[in-house]
Amino acid sequence: MPGRWGKGPASWWHGEFKGCGYRITIPRQIILKVLEESSGHLSAEDIYLKVYKIYPAIGLATVYRTLEILVNMGLVSKFDFGDGRARYELIQDIKEPVHHHHLVCTNCGRIIDYTDFLEEEIELIKKIEKKLSAKYNFEIKNHTIQFNGLCDKCSNK
Repeated sequence: MPGRWGKGPASWWHGEFKGCGYRITIPRQIILKVLEESSGHLSAEDIYLKVYKIYPAIGLATVYRTLEILVNMGLVSKFDFGDGRARYELIQDIKEPVHHHHLVCTNCGRIIDYTDFLEEEIELIKKIEKKLSAKYNFEIKNHTIQFNGLCDKCSNK
């Protein structure tokens, strides 16, 4: 039952909701559960269709409002992959986020999560962050890197 998801993998975000002064409503729980169980980057419409199967009383406007709240709370990341639709991804654990970059095929739209960083790549990013912070007197909290190009299937055509 949707109102009983206080235990298990979804429970880490309960404290975040209450700490920000938001109620944990059934639609919000279901939206978070859909994001948690997704392996891809879902649009608001994709999320709505999945939530609607579980909770037909949901409206698309509720999904959009909830996603905006979740992004502002730092529980969900919002991406623009150039296809005219925002995509959303749950941050699995805000205390220890799984950082990754994206490779986006400009032909077929395939999105590859890039997580297996080499030590040199990590050092380069840290160096860039440090130099940008100093140059602009700016405290960097996070970054997003997206590479656009052709995936192996599209480049072989």
